[in-house]
Amino acid sequence: MDTIASFFSFITTPVAWVIVQFHKLYGAIFGPDTGWAWGLSIVSLVVLIRICLIPLFVKQIKATRGMQTLQPEMKKIQERYKNDKQRQSEEMMKLYKETGTNPLSSCLPILAQSPFFFALYHVLNSIASNKTVGDVIDQSLLASAQKAHIFGAPLAAKFMDSPEKVAALDASLTNVRIVTAVMIIMMSLSQFFTQRQLMTKNVDMTVKTPFMQQQKMLMYVFPIIFAVFGINFPVGVLVYWLTTNVWTMGQQMYVIRQNPTPGSKAQGAYLERLQAKLTRSQGGKMRKSERNIVKAIVAKGRDRNEIERKFINGLSKAGLAAQADGVVAKSDTAVAVAEGDEAGAGGTQKRQQPKRQTKSQRQSGTAQSQTAKSDSEAKTSLQKSEGEPKDAVSKAKSAGAKPGTGNRSKAKSGQRKGPQRPKHPSKK
Repeated sequence: MDTIASFFSFITTPVAWVIVQFHKLYGAIFGPDTGWAWGLSIVSLVVLIRICLIPLFVKQIKATRGMQTLQPEMKKIQERYKNDKQRQSEEMMKLYKETGTNPLSSCLPILAQSPFFFALYHVLNSIASNKTVGDVIDQSLLASAQKAHIFGAPLAAKFMDSPEKVAALDASLTNVRIVTAVMIIMMSLSQFFTQRQLMTKNVDMTVKTPFMQQQKMLMYVFPIIFAVFGINFPVGVLVYWLTTNVWTMGQQMYVIRQNPTPGSKAQGAYLERLQAKLTRSQGGKMRKSERNIVKAIVAKGRDRNEIERKFINGLSKAGLAAQADGVVAKSDTAVAVAEGDEAGAGGTQKRQQPKRQTKSQRQSGTAQSQTAKSDSEAKTSLQKSEGEPKDAVSKAKSAGAKPGTGNRSKAKSGQRKGPQRPKHPSKK
């Protein structure tokens, strides 16, 4: 570790200078020789570095998102050229070039932060070895840093230090090991929850690829790596690494909440919140990030996932429509569709099922219907009997025949005209 730290010695002096400037500020408040002054100086160094690395963090998020999007295509290439590793690598590089994706972009924040980490390690190791750091940390600041303790543990003490070395720093081995063990556990847990948050909330669960398995494996490997190396870190470096892990976890939580991966649980929660907000305000003002997300969903068309289709349908039922530029406004068509849906759901009257009658009611109803039927048949037959003679007489007069012979001269349907032969007895 000392060899690696000396390799980054070119940045040691700037890092030491930043720590000294923060120490002057906090020393005036808490006292120059306190652990609060030196500890907060290290924390402030972390915050300053991470603010400077925000553009790289944004690139990391975009690179990770791009890698997740390319997973189905990468899987096809692996299956197509599974027996030709060289052709597989060539096709992978061609895919990266066409899409503008760089697999190493996801490691940029860690790579950019590593010089500061090793420079800080070199500074704290120099303090533990009673060595000055250039012209920045002289003998007076060196003595002040050696007196600084965090919960009874010196900034330069390590978990694996010998009792004699710890005693030289005016501390007890028990205090040093308790404090360093607690900080190592917190550092490992923060790393685990950061990776777990990424895997459980911000990954498209509809795509199962080897990339997801690798990320899941790293979720358990990284905390173990931190725990193994943590026993050789000074307390000041543990403060630095714990602070940067907490910062990463909070930063990632914010990004997942505001810009989730399509198809993930985080996207479902985000679109539910956005739909409720737009429904309450009937469109209203939207942030630029919200418009960009809605614009991307509209541009997908039929390629939307289930979560995005649910979002668009929810806006339609509320009388809203998402425009191509990402703006959500009222829509008469959406209102009509929503009203039609409500009518179909509960507005139309359902057919009433007839009430079940008792046996006596059914019998009385049957009797009444039969009586009404017989009365109607009697009236019909009476009307026919009264009307037939008049019709027959009028027809006979019009034909010039006698009234009594009208029925005889007219043959029945299906019979021949003229006299009919008597039927054979066997056919009766």
